[in-house]
Amino acid sequence: MSTPVAYTNVAGRVRISAKYVSSERPAPSRYFIAWDQIDTVILDMDGTLLDLHFDQAVWGQLLPQRFAAALGWTIEQATLEVARRLAAARGTLAWCLDHWSAHLGIDVASLEQELSHLVQPRPGAISFLQALAHAGYHLVLATNTHLEGMRRKFDLTGIDRYFDVVGCAHDYGYCKEDPAFWPPFARDLVIDPTRTLLIDDNHAVLRAARQFGIAYVVGVQYPDLLGPQITSPEFHCIDSFDDLLGLPTPE
Repeated sequence: MSTPVAYTNVAGRVRISAKYVSSERPAPSRYFIAWDQIDTVILDMDGTLLDLHFDQAVWGQLLPQRFAAALGWTIEQATLEVARRLAAARGTLAWCLDHWSAHLGIDVASLEQELSHLVQPRPGAISFLQALAHAGYHLVLATNTHLEGMRRKFDLTGIDRYFDVVGCAHDYGYCKEDPAFWPPFARDLVIDPTRTLLIDDNHAVLRAARQFGIAYVVGVQYPDLLGPQITSPEFHCIDSFDDLLGLPTPE
């Protein structure tokens, strides 16, 4: 069962409410961060700051529907084929919209435009960014998203205004899941990994970052607000940004 709900964080600041939140979810797991030991906060975009439901709706629902109509297939056949092709590209940088439009014969950019109303920050994302910026942390966005899709999401949400640096994996030739991404990324951005926090919904990314030496890595329980809970014995996964305790708040 899902019900609309509004949230207020522990400092009394209203945060952006989830469109729907399951009333059957367990109580959130709080996690204390020693913020005085952190200089840099690296944040992922899709599934961490933004609700992954948009991406799931485009790639997992609308795209197979249009693919099925174009080929005269059933939805089930098209869904399996699209999923197979996408799975083959997972962990690579083959996520340019032009690539998939040519590969599938479907204008994927137009599908994203059609569902652009689903591009929304996750609960508490904006107030969390504001608090980090106010406290003076070095804020870095690290994403595998191609430039075209990234710019569209920036225009729709305005999240880019809070970051000191935006790092796109396409500029480095490696996706974030690849351990080869992290050394040049950290070097270019002058990041001390021992004083850095990374929040990302992709556990393969967290694993690669931890292997490089990022001291604090945190996952996300509900990348898709309408999707299943994601947990891991390896990483602490937060339900919302308010689960990260200890962040200095504006007076």
